[in-house]
Amino acid sequence: MSDVPGESEAGPIRRDPIVRTIALSDIFEALALGLRDFQAAPLYGLFFGAIYALGGIGIVTAAFAFGIGWLPYPVAAGFALIGPFVAVGLYEVSRRREAGTPLSFASVLGVVYDQHRRELGWMAFVTLFVFLVWMYQVRMLLALFLGFKSFASLQEFLDVVLTTPEGLMFLAVGHVVGAVLSVVLFSLTVVAFPLLLDRDLDFITAMITSVRTVTTNPVPMLTWAAVVVALLALSILPGFLGLLLTLPVLGHTTWHLYRRLVAPPIA
Repeated sequence: MSDVPGESEAGPIRRDPIVRTIALSDIFEALALGLRDFQAAPLYGLFFGAIYALGGIGIVTAAFAFGIGWLPYPVAAGFALIGPFVAVGLYEVSRRREAGTPLSFASVLGVVYDQHRRELGWMAFVTLFVFLVWMYQVRMLLALFLGFKSFASLQEFLDVVLTTPEGLMFLAVGHVVGAVLSVVLFSLTVVAFPLLLDRDLDFITAMITSVRTVTTNPVPMLTWAAVVVALLALSILPGFLGLLLTLPVLGHTTWHLYRRLVAPPIA
């Protein structure tokens, strides 16, 4: 037996993060703290919000440029899936404010850049993979219900899916599949990104811990998921520009939720 506390003959004993139970009130308290972080450091929030918004605008613009008029709708619907990855810089801002560490763009962006050498890069791959699965299943459902018909514009696409039986079936099935993918990704990532930023863990442990927070707190976490979906949907409507304000608040709030959901490591 090893005489060193926390070690065995095989090496250090692995301790999985401890998941706490929270109440609905914790969601709204975390939202208030997230809003306070944004108000205290608005330039950082606007910077990362602009990156997210410009990414959406760029994808939609490219879709129209290449004559893929139907693409903006599924892109807007699935764009929220990659939000947790874009918000990594916001988690770092909240972490530094919490610790009383000075803020600077160089330090925050430096930490974000360093993540490509850590497990957080694998989490980004998981997020992007689910987004690609979403886009692939949209194309597959289009072929299944509407054939291989091409749409010259978004308006033509909406006219077909909103006024024909086949289009309505496409919408119904597509939204069910999208909801399932969203719940799966939400469960895998809701605290995984801030956890990997905060601790030296592997991304599998981070995803398992994230799922445990959802299964331990189903009502509060599904409420949080509904809040995220509603706010992002409203933000995307005005040409993605609402994300300039929504993403920072949601990002900072996610950090404070992580702090309430996952207990500090045992020394």
